[in-house]
Amino acid sequence: MQTQPSTEITPEVARARLPELQAQLAVRQSTTHFARAGLALVACVVFTAAAAKLFWDSVRFPVLGVLAAVLAVGLVVFAWIQYRRGIAHHRRELELFASLQAVHRALHLDDPAALLPR
Repeated sequence: MQTQPSTEITPEVARARLPELQAQLAVRQSTTHFARAGLALVACVVFTAAAAKLFWDSVRFPVLGVLAAVLAVGLVVFAWIQYRRGIAHHRRELELFASLQAVHRALHLDDPAALLPR
């Protein structure tokens, strides 16, 4: 008869890991990076529209329009970098959450029957 390797965590190890995992998951860094990326894209749209308006209405070469366009491109690059960082942090947070779920299963924290008095 073959024995399967146990992937379950012992309760002692789970109790030791629980505060550490909770502290790591308390701050979601991915949310901050995604918010920065979204805000940068909104600002990019504003500066792109301003640059387009300056180019459209300009009689001479629009220096401010070029400056607004360069700033808009810079904001797109910044948004892309923040988005990629957010994705990386999000992947790590998903791994930590899976570990936290394993700890909860080992400690029977999500089992309502285990929490009832006997």
